[in-house]
Amino acid sequence: MTPMLELHNIDVQSFLSVLDTCEGDVFLVTREGDHLNLKSKLCQLVGLTQLIEGGKISDAYIVCSKPEDETKLFRFNLLGDMGEAKKESENNTEKKD
Repeated sequence: MTPMLELHNIDVQSFLSVLDTCEGDVFLVTREGDHLNLKSKLCQLVGLTQLIEGGKISDAYIVCSKPEDETKLFRFNLLGDMGEAKKESENNTEKKD
C-alpha cells in the first residue's frame, strides 16, 4: 500500500509552488475517498477550493507516484522547506529587479 502524507495547515500558495516541482503524479485524497491529480490545474482549483478553510488546507492526504516527490512534500509539510520551489521564486524576484 502507498503511504499517505497528511497535510497540516499548510500555506496553499507555497504548497502549489512546491507541487509544480514534482515530477510524478501527486494525488489529493479527501476524507470521502476522492482522488484528485494535483498535477492538473483544473483538479487543483476544484479540489483545493473545497478543502480550504481560512487560506489553509484543512483535512486531506497526499499520495505520490514517485518517492522523491513524497520526500519533497513531506519536508515542506513538516519543515516548511520549499526546496527548488524557493530557488525558482527567488530567481523570479531577482529578474524583476
